Amino acid sequence: MALKRESTAPYHSAQDALRVLETVARHTTGITDIELARHTGLGTERLTALLRMLRREGYVEQLADGAYVTGEAFGRLGSARERDEALRVQLQRTLDRLRDSVGAAVYMSRYVDGEIHVTQCAEGPATPAVNEWVDFRSAAHASAIGKSLLGQLDLNGRRDHLSRHRMARLTSRTITNERVLLSRLDAQAPTVPVLDLQEYAIGTVCAAVPITAGSAVGCLALSLPVEHAHRLREAADTLNRGAAPVLLSLAI
Repeated sequence: MALKRESTAPYHSAQDALRVLETVARHTTGITDIELARHTGLGTERLTALLRMLRREGYVEQLADGAYVTGEAFGRLGSARERDEALRVQLQRTLDRLRDSVGAAVYMSRYVDGEIHVTQCAEGPATPAVNEWVDFRSAAHASAIGKSLLGQLDLNGRRDHLSRHRMARLTSRTITNERVLLSRLDAQAPTVPVLDLQEYAIGTVCAAVPITAGSAVGCLALSLPVEHAHRLREAADTLNRGAAPVLLSLAI
C-alpha cells in the first residue's frame, strides 16, 4: 500500500496551478489576473509565477487585452484516447525542458502493480541515458529510481517488493542487506532527493525526487557520468524545483 508523502513545494505548486487552470477554463471568454486572484485567493507574486508556468506549458494563453484563456495544450485534451496521447506528448516536452535545464538525462518512473516502470525518458547526445545493464525492475535496491519509489510505499509494500527481487550486488557500493536498506528508506526525508552514487552502475551517479499524484506512486530522476558528480546535488535540486509541471500533467 502506498503512503502519502509529506506535502512538498512542487506538490503545492501543481495543486495551485490546477486551481488556476480550472478557473480559466470556466471563463471561456477570458479572465484577468485580478479576477483570477479573487477567485483563487492567490497572492499577486504567486499567481504571476503560476501563470508564467501555465503559459510556458501551453495550458493558458494571454489575449491582447491581457485576459487569460485556455491554451493549445489544454485544447488537445479531448477523448480519453486523445487525452492520454496529448498528456504523453506534453509530459515529454516538459521532460525535454528539464533535461536541458539540469544538463542530464531525465526519467519519469511509476510503481504499478508491484513493479517499477520507466515510462518516459529525455536524453540527448550531450546527456546520454544510463546503460540499463540490469533491468530496473530488479534493481530497486540499487537505483535512485527504485529507492525513491520504495520510499513511498509502506513497510509491507517494501518487504513484498524485496521478497520478489533478490538484492544482488551490482557494484561494490550496492546495499545488499535488507535491514540496512529499510533503515535508510525510513530515514530518507521526502523533500530530499534520493541519491545513487555508483550503486547501480560504475561510472554513473543518479538522483530521484518523488512525484505522487493521488494514490499513484512515481518519481522523476536524472543520471550523470561520474565525472560530473560534483553537479549532482545542484541538478537534483533543480529537478525538484521543476517537478510542478510534471505533477500538473499527472493531475489533469
